[in-house]
Amino acid sequence: MPQKKKTLIMKFGGAATKTPECFSSLAQLILERKNEYPQIVAVVSAMGGMTDHLISLAKQVNPTPPHREYDMLVSAGERISISLLAMALAAQGGQAVSFTGSQSGILTTDEHSEARIIEVRPNRLHPHLESGKIVIVAGFQGVSKSKEITTLGRGGSDTSAVALGIALRAEKVEFYKDVKGIFSNDPIHDPEAFFFQQLTYEEALDVVEKSGGRVIHPRALKLAQKNTLPLHVRSFQNLEGEGTLISAMNLQSVGTFYEE
Repeated sequence: MPQKKKTLIMKFGGAATKTPECFSSLAQLILERKNEYPQIVAVVSAMGGMTDHLISLAKQVNPTPPHREYDMLVSAGERISISLLAMALAAQGGQAVSFTGSQSGILTTDEHSEARIIEVRPNRLHPHLESGKIVIVAGFQGVSKSKEITTLGRGGSDTSAVALGIALRAEKVEFYKDVKGIFSNDPIHDPEAFFFQQLTYEEALDVVEKSGGRVIHPRALKLAQKNTLPLHVRSFQNLEGEGTLISAMNLQSVGTFYEE
């Protein structure tokens, strides 16, 4: 039996994709990580401010838009990001292919705007990963059992990254933020905030719930905890920093679990 190739999930939020120029920097970072991880999946959020812009457009047309059409609209933000990142990688000689949440096999409940992940079937991703291509997936979205486009609500992109990490048996999920990792308080407002190099899932949940889940959403942390999937919070601005590693004391998994 051939040995399983090392797989890494890299998650980039809106702060990392604010401008078109940002995608070139992310492409370079991904190609550097590929030297260590033969199989990489990049999970990308909408560009900074894009989702708010799309919501504003909806409200201008209809103050109470139908939930189905709302999901159709706001999910377009991530589709813009994944295609731009694939183009940026191609410009630097990388081979990449982008997928929406539904194309990636992220199956959800039927609730529009607040769907939960029930299963991930990444069948379309495997051939591309095996051939060495970088796979780029739109976070925050999936497809329901009735084949409707759904969005996952708050923390959706973080949760998408963890769910894909579980399905693909990744070594870990790296979350790239505009801070170097997790602090006891917001370091911008509290210069004395303590930086954590390593946390258990329980410790990380306690910290991020007090902060409102700004660095990583509790929903994603709880899913990672259920599946003992290591998480690594790092800065896309300071790549020399080690960041914060989140893991269990005992890394033996007992099964595969999603949100339902």
